[in-house]
Amino acid sequence: MVAPAVPELTEEVLHESIDARTETLDALRELGPPDLVQLIKQAPRNPVKQIGVYHHVTGVDASSSASLAAYINTLTYKESHQSPTKIVEGVYCCYNAFSRLDMRVHVTIPGSVESYCIDERGEKRVASDELWLETYLCSVLRAYSYADDGSGDTIRKIMGVRRFNPVTTTETEHRFLQAAEQLFFRGWQLGSESVVQVPNNVSNHLTVGLLKYFQTTGRFASGINLFEKLRTRNVEVSSLLAKVLFMGNEEVQAVRVLYESVKASPMDYVMLDLQAEFLKKKALDPNHPELKEERLKMALGCADRSTIAAPSEFGTWARLAEVYVAMEDWENALTTLNSCPMFTYQDKDAPVLPEPKEVHLPTLPETRLDEIDSEPESKYGEQVHPSLLTLRAAQYKGTFKHAYSILTEMTAKIGWDQLLKIRSNVFVMEEEYRSEKQPPVGQGETASKRTASTDGLRGSPGPPVNGDDHTDEEKSTNGDSTLVAENGTKGSAGDDSVEKPSHTITPEEVKGSSEDNEATEEQLSRFNNKRLCERWLDSLFMVLYEDLRIYTIWRTEMAQYRAQSMQYKKSAEEWEILGSLASRLHHQAEAIEAYRQCLSIRFSPKALAGILAGFEKEKNTRETIAAMIRLVTWQYRWYSEFSPELLYTIRTLIEDEGAVKIRSIIQATSLPQNVLDLTHHYAALCAAFRSSGTEG
Repeated sequence: MVAPAVPELTEEVLHESIDARTETLDALRELGPPDLVQLIKQAPRNPVKQIGVYHHVTGVDASSSASLAAYINTLTYKESHQSPTKIVEGVYCCYNAFSRLDMRVHVTIPGSVESYCIDERGEKRVASDELWLETYLCSVLRAYSYADDGSGDTIRKIMGVRRFNPVTTTETEHRFLQAAEQLFFRGWQLGSESVVQVPNNVSNHLTVGLLKYFQTTGRFASGINLFEKLRTRNVEVSSLLAKVLFMGNEEVQAVRVLYESVKASPMDYVMLDLQAEFLKKKALDPNHPELKEERLKMALGCADRSTIAAPSEFGTWARLAEVYVAMEDWENALTTLNSCPMFTYQDKDAPVLPEPKEVHLPTLPETRLDEIDSEPESKYGEQVHPSLLTLRAAQYKGTFKHAYSILTEMTAKIGWDQLLKIRSNVFVMEEEYRSEKQPPVGQGETASKRTASTDGLRGSPGPPVNGDDHTDEEKSTNGDSTLVAENGTKGSAGDDSVEKPSHTITPEEVKGSSEDNEATEEQLSRFNNKRLCERWLDSLFMVLYEDLRIYTIWRTEMAQYRAQSMQYKKSAEEWEILGSLASRLHHQAEAIEAYRQCLSIRFSPKALAGILAGFEKEKNTRETIAAMIRLVTWQYRWYSEFSPELLYTIRTLIEDEGAVKIRSIIQATSLPQNVLDLTHHYAALCAAFRSSGTEG
């Protein structure tokens, strides 16, 4: 298999990329940034003139200094655009998140190899075998963490990253799992996903990486074997064992493991949460509707107990809210959502480097495909309506993204108007609070002893926005129509309108008052069945209103244009944003429609990835493979030979249809052979792991 091309970013000052990396070591909090490879080039006839170039990389074997030196050696055989020059020196930097050290290998060509590590103060230390073991494990986890999901969003975040698959054979798998077993109970030191407040033995970056690996490759037997061994040392690991058993469709065994383990550790919130998730999924099984109510009651019991076991964790409260949504108990769902502890999103560590003097992003001949090659040119100069650029929900991540998803699911099921009614039933609204309040003369307007803690556990305030900065500019998203209703929706009489939500009273507003506490307590007692709405949730309602407003305008305009047999025109970027908007609001058919419109104008990995999900759901094998081939090629074009999500897709296709059929469909596609070979490589990985469907 041909390796991806090598991007080159040229330094303004020699070694500035290495120096900048050293300066930022003390600020790293997660798994660390991708590995940095810095090379020194010189012209054969002018050895005094040296040029520093660098690129980033993930997935390279970092088990020893020799393997990293070997990577630098492979680069000496690559043709350079700065001909005639040759590589005379190279430094490979790989972060060890366990010991918070940057492992470095310095290679001189021809000549010696020196390995050492740099601590957070920039001081040199000796690199031991134990440190290399930690570095190797971090390297594999980073490869999965920084891999793209197929949409291209991750690839676009950091320029010039080569992404390799860190585990391609059963032999490398054995080494990976052996390292994971040795360091497993130190995994909490690596931190955790942003939705987890406190990392522990089973909720951290190591366990997330392991589960992602087993799901991607289908190597469930290896996962079961690993966690069976580890749970003899700590019963908490049973939750991970059960997760892998569920992945491998061993439900009976998974339930048995959970049953035995919860008896031994009745307040393990991860196991309780896993039980709730499983029961909710089973309750929604269309084959057994008669069992729905009973299973949801059981799920509710588990979810409720998990919030008692871990009251400061977002995931337990979010699961409880999801169960209430499944039960169609909307008031309790909204109350529980209001109780979720919200955390500031901690993004992955990214390189902080000076602006490069020059950027060279070569294209490998093997990745040439006309529709993909024309993407950058056609994107240039695309017009996007301002209202589509200000949709804040698109930027939500972590806990806020998850909470917003629960809110939009409720809206999709009961409608916006009904959601607003439930909101006013559950929360103290600003209007009723102001009108009911009769403060004594000479005293302030708002205050209370009542806090959200008397109304149920609440989280920390969200972003410092509460919807107040939203303007009421009601504009057509098509830019050429002016018929817009007062409530923000466009269209003729009879169209569903989107009512702008009035504000609730938040705990901050009540606490910020200077009025006599006793008097306010008496006034607020009139609302003793209501809660104070958290500022972040109030803000989410305003953001949801904006999403719904733009969505309604779009759908109404489209209907009007079709009624008049006129073409509804948008730029590809606008269609992509609308597809994402419809997907957020759980309107999948409309999302696919928008993504198709985008792809009819130009290639877009995000739009194609959105459509791929629909093809997979419909079991449309040929369309899925056609989308896969293009996404794999686009990824490879941008130096990534590894996407766990795309590997998972091809593995499940092979599982359902068989490897011979899938290979035949790939080969029968009327695309260049060099492009087809890239997807064949993904299929070959499944054979290397002896995935189901590859036999014979």
